[in-house]
Amino acid sequence: MPKNSKVVKRELDDEVIESVKDLLSNEDSSDDAFKKSELMVDDQEEKDVDVEEGSDVEDERPAWNSKLQYILAQVGFSVGLGNVWRFPYLCQKNGGGAYLVPYLILLLIIGIPLFFLELAVGQRIRRGSIGVWNYISPKLGGIGFASCVVCFFVALYYNVIIGWSLFYFSQSFQHPLPWDQCPLVKNTSHTFVEPECEKSSATTYYWYREALNISSSLSESGGLNWKMTICLLAAWVMVCLAMIKGIQSSGKIMYFSSLFPYVVLLCFLIRGLLLNGSVDGIRHMFTPKLEIMLEPKVWREAATQVFFALGLGFGGVIAFSSYNKRDNNCHFDAVLVSFINFFTSVLATLVVFAVLGFKANIINEKCVIQNSEKILKLLKIGNLSQDMIPHHINFSSITAEDYNLVYDIIQKVKEEEFDSLGLKSCQIEDELNKAVQGTGLAFIAFTEAMTHFPASPFWSVMFFLMLVNLGLGSMFGTIEGIITPIVDTFKVRKEILTVICCLVAFFIGLIFVQRSGNYFVTMFDDYSATLPLLIVVILENIAVTRIYGIDKFMEDLKDMLGFSPSQYYYYMWKYVSPLVLLCLLVASVVQMGLSPPGYNAWIEDTATEEFHSYPTWGMIVCISLMVLAILPVPIVFMVRRCNLIDDSSGSLASVSYKRGRIIKEPVNLEGDNTSLIHGKSPSEVPSPNFGKNIYRKQTGSPTLDTAPNGRYGIGYLMADMPDMPESDL
Repeated sequence: MPKNSKVVKRELDDEVIESVKDLLSNEDSSDDAFKKSELMVDDQEEKDVDVEEGSDVEDERPAWNSKLQYILAQVGFSVGLGNVWRFPYLCQKNGGGAYLVPYLILLLIIGIPLFFLELAVGQRIRRGSIGVWNYISPKLGGIGFASCVVCFFVALYYNVIIGWSLFYFSQSFQHPLPWDQCPLVKNTSHTFVEPECEKSSATTYYWYREALNISSSLSESGGLNWKMTICLLAAWVMVCLAMIKGIQSSGKIMYFSSLFPYVVLLCFLIRGLLLNGSVDGIRHMFTPKLEIMLEPKVWREAATQVFFALGLGFGGVIAFSSYNKRDNNCHFDAVLVSFINFFTSVLATLVVFAVLGFKANIINEKCVIQNSEKILKLLKIGNLSQDMIPHHINFSSITAEDYNLVYDIIQKVKEEEFDSLGLKSCQIEDELNKAVQGTGLAFIAFTEAMTHFPASPFWSVMFFLMLVNLGLGSMFGTIEGIITPIVDTFKVRKEILTVICCLVAFFIGLIFVQRSGNYFVTMFDDYSATLPLLIVVILENIAVTRIYGIDKFMEDLKDMLGFSPSQYYYYMWKYVSPLVLLCLLVASVVQMGLSPPGYNAWIEDTATEEFHSYPTWGMIVCISLMVLAILPVPIVFMVRRCNLIDDSSGSLASVSYKRGRIIKEPVNLEGDNTSLIHGKSPSEVPSPNFGKNIYRKQTGSPTLDTAPNGRYGIGYLMADMPDMPESDL
């Protein structure tokens, strides 16, 4: 080659090198970060770091200290007051042991599959309910907001129940217990028993008059009950302190709040089995009534109990699972927590009916003694003949069996005038058939039974401390269902948000500690959660199976778990669960329409409960609760549908998720690919259009046209990155 040719070639090479240097110097400064597969949100300093397998970079998102801590958190959230005072009532009401059959069937059909679904999406996307459903489909992003609203409504009145338990707990450190006997009233001439207490019972009077100081109707507020106001404040302070650092603080408390109730239940079971009549209560509880099992309302109530027992739709399940590692076996967690919940309900049922059997035995003994005295009086005045009394009967030490024998004889002989004799049939079954639930079980029936225990103050302290811990475990999950989605979405400080949330909830909650507050608790319990949560979970199921795609979701699970889940879940999610949920929704609406909206008011003069219909303003409040809870769904849908929010301004519409990290994407992606970096528009990016060889599509990812939710940019990595197959979630 001639010498001048070499010079020309060297000059051309130098020009090429300079051109490449110019090109490289114009590249975005975030190129190195991009090569590490990091996409940043504008100029946001606070960012989540994705943890790829084998990476030394730590994930900035909080994580559970151990698997045990996480399981205890999920158990604490799902196992709540309903397991103690709702499940035993439903079991007794709906066929005893036979009720367990529809409950278990529905647990397998809707309980475990939907619980698994929420655990999976939370763990895979690693965000709260707002972020999860906004990722699945921006138009259904309102599902997460609806969950937050329902959580807030439930938290308002649920913490009031914890306040009630704190009040009884504080009053249990005395002997005898303050609800053991009716109070005496003194006037100038003599002393007499409080009439309201004499007409009801000591525990009933203490609950309605001493604890609640309840008014006669919803419209009669009666002012604040200061004792309960202080207890409510204490309850919110406890929740705030436990939640202020998120799972870093509440996770440690879970070791006590989740395990202590089991210690108490086992102690109560052992003590209860040693009491007279406990076996009668348990036998009555589990004697199957198969004919009742075929009634539709039994299946409806079983489905409702399964649904609420696991905390589906609240967002707490998703929030807790979002702090897990990506490869955690959430399928095992779903099955484990579901069956722990079920066996806890059975254990609580054994305890409740062992104690109620003991209580029924005491009441039955009093009934036998009182009616035996009546028979003796009737024998003395000649209304009854001594000949009809069997010779072996000794009225001074008569047993329940002997009394019932005499009762049957008198009823046959004196058939026409029997009613005028005033005798009662003393059967333990009659007392056990008096179904009680909710506050009536915890604060009246169970409390009365404990007054007959040896060392009753000790058992009272243990019982109400157990209720406090059960309530707190559920409250932690409920508040987490509010805090986590908002922190993830709006990037506010968790500590400040937690304090503000608890303060606002306390001041709104003052309506529940008026003298009429118990009626508001009933209203919120009946109308704020049932229908909205059913709609939320139905939409969750549709979002995953129909919009995101059930096949794609199954692939995500395989990628996350390391194995393919059973096809059982495929058919449950796609066909069976949504159908069952839809039937449950229709049945709940019909039941709500057939049942007159109202509440049971305590009437002081008669010392009895009386059903009152809600006033007009009360009906407006009931309807408003349901509408407000579900309103975010259509609002967000219309906002997304009509593009009422400018996505490029940083709204929720431009937020998506990859490997548990938030990424900001511009909506207009028709320009060059460099607009994917730092969320810049094409005009803001100094570098020229790269060739097609700069980016390559990630293996296994969908094409641009079929990208999930119409999102672009996910699944595109730098050309020098190794193949890392990853699903869209």
